[in-house]
Amino acid sequence: MNLSRISKTTSVLFFLYLFFVSISLMSHAFEGFGSGFAERLITTTSNPFVGLFIGILATSIIQSSGTTTSMVVAFVASGVLSVRSAIPIVMGANIGTTVTCTLVALGHITRKEEFKRAFGGSIMHDFFNILTVVILFPIEMSTHYLEKAGIFLTSVFNDIGGKAITSPIKIIVKPAISAIDSLLRNNLNVSNFLLNIIFLIIALMLLFLSLYNISQVMKSLVMKKADMVFDKVIRKNAILAMVMGMLFTAIVRSSSITTSLLVPLIAAGILSLEHSFPIVLGANVGTTITAILAALTGNVAGITIAFVHLVFNITGILILYPFKILRWIPVKLARFVAEMCTRQKIFALFYVIGLFYLVPISLILLSRFFGK
Repeated sequence: MNLSRISKTTSVLFFLYLFFVSISLMSHAFEGFGSGFAERLITTTSNPFVGLFIGILATSIIQSSGTTTSMVVAFVASGVLSVRSAIPIVMGANIGTTVTCTLVALGHITRKEEFKRAFGGSIMHDFFNILTVVILFPIEMSTHYLEKAGIFLTSVFNDIGGKAITSPIKIIVKPAISAIDSLLRNNLNVSNFLLNIIFLIIALMLLFLSLYNISQVMKSLVMKKADMVFDKVIRKNAILAMVMGMLFTAIVRSSSITTSLLVPLIAAGILSLEHSFPIVLGANVGTTITAILAALTGNVAGITIAFVHLVFNITGILILYPFKILRWIPVKLARFVAEMCTRQKIFALFYVIGLFYLVPISLILLSRFFGK
């Protein structure tokens, strides 16, 4: 029995590592496709509405809100962008970053009930961030509340100094990503574009393989004990669940990793949408805390943008979470859309491609056509 448990635990750890590698390799591929394009995109407009969709598109392409906000910070610092012009892009990046866990959920598409739970769990994050933007974007445009709050907090913390933090997940998977990159780059005589497509295919294969095995092994290994832990901790104390999501994200330095890890737990039925929702909200805050610690080593503009991101996410939680009627809107929308996508799986692909790519591209092109 002990040998069986050790074997299953080792198996989970192995496939969890493959899962992290697949997520990182996917980001590696998308960065290869679009980092230069994203840089050009970010600097092309001063229209705040267009900036919002540029933030969504740029982050969806390179699969990292951290990379997008880092670019924005650099452009603000160099004078290419003003803090005011950068804020809508940061808002958009908050939506775009959810594409990773939504793609992870597609890994369950061949198993109906798992897919329904997994897809609902992933797009719940989308709907929360979208609702936050719908509420705060017009407020920001009329009052510049986020800009003023960011400048104020910068004046308070500017002289503290900080320390750049490296994600332990990035450290762990870096040798594997470097090995795959070197092996293919040195042995395949293909263009950079084609090489990135191969990276993406390998990432998706590893993602599907790891997700299937994690779900299967975890069901038999931790279902009973996890149920006890979640019953005592997460299901009875939403604030503690939020803090757990925030701390874990602050450690791994990626809300995408936190929310992507929730997907197989939700798919396996270990966590419900309602009980995972506070963890997602905590992850939204956690990803900004590490950015602030890193930004404190830099310039005033960088610190201001980092604080704007923090205030944006905290304000969204304060508006939506305390009121039950508002709190469950993202959950109910996620469950409804997941039900539809389970009946017609092609809708799931339309959802991902439409929300993260087609709609932003269309609106950006329309703005170019009709003028800024």
